[in-house]
Amino acid sequence: MSKRLATMLLCLAVAPTFAATGGTRVLLVGDSTMAPETGYGDALCARFRPTVTCMNLAKGGRSSASYRAEGSWERVQKMLQDDANYGTTYVLIQFGHNDQPGKPGRSTDLATEFPSNMTRYVKEVRELHAVPILVTPLARRSFKSGQVDNDLRPWAEATLKVAATEHAAVLDLNEDSVTAVQSMGQEQADTLAMAPPGHAEPPAPGGGKGNGYRGFDRTHLGTKGAALFAAMVAMELRHAVPALENDIKDMH
Repeated sequence: MSKRLATMLLCLAVAPTFAATGGTRVLLVGDSTMAPETGYGDALCARFRPTVTCMNLAKGGRSSASYRAEGSWERVQKMLQDDANYGTTYVLIQFGHNDQPGKPGRSTDLATEFPSNMTRYVKEVRELHAVPILVTPLARRSFKSGQVDNDLRPWAEATLKVAATEHAAVLDLNEDSVTAVQSMGQEQADTLAMAPPGHAEPPAPGGGKGNGYRGFDRTHLGTKGAALFAAMVAMELRHAVPALENDIKDMH
């Protein structure tokens, strides 16, 4: 793992996203840590070869429950039904951040609802003749007493358990990201954010407070963070799904 992470830490270049028709298709489903502008999803799409269609359908603030409740999952299902132009479709699914307690309309019960939701996603992807790939939640980059405060590990463990039960591929991004962030320390980890510490969020039109993602935080990602974690996911994909190995660009 250490050699793999050392390689990933060197892969910080990011290219524009793309979509192509025909061949393999990859759909990204998740929350803001995967979504466009705030997460690593677009940088991950950029790592696929032009023969692969990669679409980032992740949305900020969504949980395993609210992504479905608002109709976003229905959109994904309709896309999976329209598969005439694709040989194989892979669906990466990552939730956990907004499933945690204290988030009205989004949080789910860790012992029952969350694993049930993740299991349902896996089953429905397969019913539509696509391949589900679960992803454990990206770690928050906050330290306590010199250690990463990984409060998302229980959700990662629940995701791993669902993958094992359903015999689905899984990428333990939570473990990989914790290891990388721990090796950096707080100061360097803060350079992965959308804005540097102390950055003032610009006012929104009309004097509002903006979209809430423009200031500094230790959850959302800037260009550097997106590239780093996209590299981790791409490397994990190569190991977990050998059929995708030749569809991912060389990261060296």
